[in-house]
Amino acid sequence: MSMPTDIGIIDCMIGFMRTDPEMNYAFFRDNIKDEESKNTTFPVEYLFKGNVPGALPDGLDPVAVTLEQMDLYGIEKGLIGCEDEVSQRALTQHPDRFIASTNVDPNDVLGSVRKIKQLKDQFDIRAVGTFPAGCTPQVPISDAKWYPVYATCADLGIPVFICAGIPGPRLPSMCQHVEMLDIICYDFPELTVVTRHGCQPWTELMVKLMLKWPNLHYSTSAFAPKHYDQRIIDYANTRGADRIIYAGYFPMGLTLSRIFNDMPHVPFNDNVWPKFLRHNAARVLGIS
Repeated sequence: MSMPTDIGIIDCMIGFMRTDPEMNYAFFRDNIKDEESKNTTFPVEYLFKGNVPGALPDGLDPVAVTLEQMDLYGIEKGLIGCEDEVSQRALTQHPDRFIASTNVDPNDVLGSVRKIKQLKDQFDIRAVGTFPAGCTPQVPISDAKWYPVYATCADLGIPVFICAGIPGPRLPSMCQHVEMLDIICYDFPELTVVTRHGCQPWTELMVKLMLKWPNLHYSTSAFAPKHYDQRIIDYANTRGADRIIYAGYFPMGLTLSRIFNDMPHVPFNDNVWPKFLRHNAARVLGIS
């Protein structure tokens, strides 16, 4: 079976174009030291070879632009942030299309916990994102500062989406080593954990950990389908059909046209496609 076109895709990483795209990465720019990264709009441009979405054209509504793109490529729902005006408007005006999430920096431990609880009440957030390498200062995946965040999410039934593997920005990497997921899954068996951004170069270890821990999942965010790791494809086609989740990267780094022009060529088995594009995300996020 080829990639289905009527599945109602759930995209677990999507957002809205800005008039100033540099604002997408403002939160960690002060941590970058190399001049090339400092002087580019997109500090991971070296990976994406310049083929990235640009600025929002004058006069266009960012919510309308994203909805148009979603409709064009069969995306029914998208996981977005909820703290800026554009995202809040999208969630309010299109509750059937957008799902709320937030990101936290556990350097403010109590503030992170309070934020999760407040946004759960206010927007019914269905995911909490973490970027250990992008925190100021960095906080390794298994650091004690994260534990109140993990415990809160476990209690509230909210999955945690953790950036794991070498980060794209030129920042130190070992705070995102995949091996640290082992102790998190051990200490928090009721917590649903989903990785973001590839887990490379520790993909083989990630597959081993998914075999071991039933609460651990992998999402494909920030990777064009032609660059999906073969070990992840093989795992999905054998024992991991329930663990691999589609996530894009529009407009942060990938156009949806690039993603979905590549996607039909991914050699997933017939039973994998519906789970990958929709059902696994729906289960993890607790939506129909």
